[in-house]
Amino acid sequence: MTTEATGVRLDCDGPVATVTLCRPDVLNAQTPAMWRALSEFSRALPGDVRVVILRGEGRAFSAGLDLSVAGASGPDSFADLAALPEPECADRIAVYQSAFTWLHRPDIISIAAVQGHAIGAGFQLALACDLRVLATDAKLSMAEATIGLVPDLAGTKRLVELVGYARALEICATGRRMDATEADRIGLATVVVPNAELDDAVRDLAAGLLANNRNAVVEIKALLAGAAGRSHAEQQRAEREAQTRRLRDLTGRGE
Repeated sequence: MTTEATGVRLDCDGPVATVTLCRPDVLNAQTPAMWRALSEFSRALPGDVRVVILRGEGRAFSAGLDLSVAGASGPDSFADLAALPEPECADRIAVYQSAFTWLHRPDIISIAAVQGHAIGAGFQLALACDLRVLATDAKLSMAEATIGLVPDLAGTKRLVELVGYARALEICATGRRMDATEADRIGLATVVVPNAELDDAVRDLAAGLLANNRNAVVEIKALLAGAAGRSHAEQQRAEREAQTRRLRDLTGRGE
């Protein structure tokens, strides 16, 4: 499936789907049209897809929101959003968020392959993924505050979960840039590799994820994703229930 006109592309190869931001001339700056296309990709995924890879063409993952579009006077511009009644504006932003939150789906594991800039919406797209493989030249920034905005594309909770409240506040409120070494040190990166090895590292990670039983991996993701919201007793119960389902499935006793 390709939607080159919107600046994104979906390619499926068996259990692996690759989503590519393809506006390299503007460092893959994002637009609402791209977000709508990304949301459509969730519905277009074949049922056998287990891993989704997010990448950017060219020398950057994504430089963030395309301000030439957002600052214009057409639909989805800042002026257009500001003119809406507050509930309608919030509903419009919810549509944009869906381009990011579908990557949380329990039946897939998503990997961001990040090279160069991942700024603002680009950083939040990387955060939307379960795993992040960073090239050594990666530069990350939650830059919304520098233009008077807040991060609103489902990135704030993920950031707090990964680095804690105080560090997340400092990153968001200053809008500063961090390199791959720091991102690795504070827990944002799954792995950091030389630029020339980025594609191979992502491919190897995907292969490792695909090597094991799909249903077991789905159960593991659900256990870990929900752990922060459960007490120890609740998490232990979730483990018991998940294991019971696996045992019944493996012995042919499942429904």
